[in-house]
Parts: sequence; structure tokens; C-alpha cells
Amino acid sequence: MTQPTISVIVPMRNEEQSIAACLDAIGAQDYPADLVEILVVDGGSTDRSRAIVAARAATDRRIRLLDNPDGRIPVGLNVGIRASAGDLVGRVDARCLLAPDYLSNGVRVLAETGADNVGGPVRAEPRGRAARLLALASESPFGLGSAAARYRDGDQREVDTVYLGLYPRRVLARIGLYDEEMQRDQDDELNFRLRARGGRVLVDPALRTRYLNSPSVRRFLRQQFLYGFWKVRVFQKHPRMMGARHAIAPLFALAVLSAPLIAVASPDGAVLIGVGGLTYAATAAAATAHVARHTGWREAAPLPAVFLGLHLAWGLGFLAGLVRFMPRWWIDREPAPPPLSTADGARGAA
Repeated sequence: MTQPTISVIVPMRNEEQSIAACLDAIGAQDYPADLVEILVVDGGSTDRSRAIVAARAATDRRIRLLDNPDGRIPVGLNVGIRASAGDLVGRVDARCLLAPDYLSNGVRVLAETGADNVGGPVRAEPRGRAARLLALASESPFGLGSAAARYRDGDQREVDTVYLGLYPRRVLARIGLYDEEMQRDQDDELNFRLRARGGRVLVDPALRTRYLNSPSVRRFLRQQFLYGFWKVRVFQKHPRMMGARHAIAPLFALAVLSAPLIAVASPDGAVLIGVGGLTYAATAAAATAHVARHTGWREAAPLPAVFLGLHLAWGLGFLAGLVRFMPRWWIDREPAPPPLSTADGARGAA
């Protein structure tokens, strides 16, 4: 059978510390090199990122540097997809390092299963102690919940969404491109549309990636805040995505904010707040102990504070999103995401 061509889309902005390694990993795939194109879409970098990509493109004809004046990630992804010509389209983050067999395994899984999108678990590759701590919190089920696509082990299974993703082009032609409003959670939104139209999303442990996570606690917490914030818009567009688990972090954040008032207003309320606080502390301690079995207590000891910051950031972001997007609950019809036409692929091949 003829092997499909693949377009790899890499949105980028100020990633001089990681983009070279990202491109090296894509370039080192065991999939036939002449069947792969690499489109790096720059969202207005002010560091050396563009120069690094340009230098790589001068020696590797598969690499093209495109511009995204808007700067937002979903817009950049759509710029790349429209300029692409591959039978399959894969998203790769600029801080992500693909395993050498990532693309070949993705093609195999798509062919064997008939799935509409496949991805795999992600392993954080920390740079420094702070980054290692943030990675441990992110990979813990207590940290980010039961997101199956993040787990290191397990069998191939159907999921709601996956990290990155490798799509047949025909799927994007059918369901539309990324929703350009969604500054975060754009993968969740796209994969919901895919599943709503009868598509299947699979996570397979053979599709291995490593992520060069940021050592900045401030950036990490801001990222979690924005994930919670934009999750509100995902739910407004697709109410069926909402589940009871999504309410846990916002309710926790609301309880923390209101705890002083409740404690002063009612003795029973003070007891309830105390019991809730002790329950959370005990659960965080148990999750930390589980991690410490593999890393040692010295490495894991600060995790309860990181868990608290993560949960508050996501929960507060969700509450802020509820306030910010409150009027949007009564909009009858949302604009459809931009379509992918056959002409887009033709322009990409030109």
C-alpha cells in the first residue's frame, strides 16, 4: 500500500531554547523523509527562534517558516494546515520532542483501527528542580485528574481528547479547523466536534513524546489559570462535554475564597471548612506519598503546595471565565470554525 504523506505543523513564539531540539526530533523520524513536510508557524517571535528555524530550513528542504501575525495558537495551526499538502496532519508543540517512531506508529495505528485522530501519552522532561516538581504534579492523577492521554502506561483505548494528535486530512475537511477563538483548550473543542460527528479518538502508548516543561512556577500557574478560564467557552459551545469532575476545582476555589466569611458567620460552617481542609490536606499528603515511593521524599516534599496552587489556579480561572463569558450562555448560535477546502491543500503543494 502507498504510504501517506504527512504535514507536521509547529506553532511557535519565542521558543529559542527548544525549537532546534523539536525540529531535530521531527527530522530524525524513521518514516520516509520524502513523505514529510514540516511547517513552522511563527506568532511574532522577538528572540532568535526565527533565525534558528531559517537556518534549519536552509539545510532541510522539508522545513518551511510561515507567519502568523495574529499570534494566537489556533490561528497559527490553521495557517499551517491551510498551507499544508499532506494526507495526514500532525500537531507538534515547539517544546515537544517526538520519539523516532512517532509518525510511523501513528500511521500504523490509524490504518489498523480506522480512527480519526491518534495521540499518545506525554512524559515531561524537566530542566531544573522546579521544573521536575511541576512535572511530578502534572503527571499525578491528583494533580490534573484522570486525563488518560497524559499517562505513561496503559493499553490503546478510546478517549475524549489526546495530546498533539495525528489526523487524516479528510477529517479536518469534514469537521472544520481549529476554533480560532479558543486561546487554550482548542484540542478539547476540536476533538469534541470530531466525536460528535461519529469520529473516534485513540490514545496509544506507542506514540511517545517528551515535553520540555517550563521551570517557571509563575508561568505554570498562569497556564493552569488560562486552561480553566477557556474551559468555560468550550462548555458553552458544547454543553455535553461538561461532567461532574469539572466542577471540583471551581467549587474548591470558591470554598477557599469564602472560607473566612463562612467561618465567621456560623460555627457549623467553621467546622465544615475545617473538615474540608483536613480532607484536602490528607488527600494531597497521600498523593505526595505515592509519588515519593518512586522519587524519594526530598524530591516530593513540596508537592502539597504545588497541588494547592495548581487546583486554585485552574478553579479560579474557571470562575473568572464564568464571569467574563456570562452573556455568552444565551447566544443561540456560535460561528462555525473555519473550514478546510481542497484548494488549501492545492496551495500548500504549490
